[in-house]
Amino acid sequence: MTDVDFRQGAYPVSGPQTTNLADILERVLDKGIVIAGDIKIELLDIELLTIRLRLFVASVDTAKKAGIDWWETDPALSSRAARNAMQEENRLLRKRLEELESGAAEE
Repeated sequence: MTDVDFRQGAYPVSGPQTTNLADILERVLDKGIVIAGDIKIELLDIELLTIRLRLFVASVDTAKKAGIDWWETDPALSSRAARNAMQEENRLLRKRLEELESGAAEE
C-alpha cells in the first residue's frame, strides 16, 4: 500500500501544459515565420537550374513591421509589380525603336 500526503499546502505536480493549434497559429501570425532558400545547380559556371523557395507565415502587418514586403515588388506575385515591369520594358523597347528608326533615317 502507498502513503498519501494530505498535508496542508502540498500541491500535486502538474503534467506538461498543452497548447492548442489556435494558440500556436496566433503566436506565429503575431511573431511571424519566414523561411527562404535558393537551390542552384551549376556545371562549370553554367547555371542549369534555379529553384527559389519562399515560405512566409505571418500577418501582413507583422511582416511590414519587420520590413518584409518582397511580395509587393515581385512581378510573379504582384499584379502591380508585373504591370510596372511591363510598362518599363515597353518604355525601353520604344526608346530603342526610336533610336533604330532615327539611325535608319539618317542613312
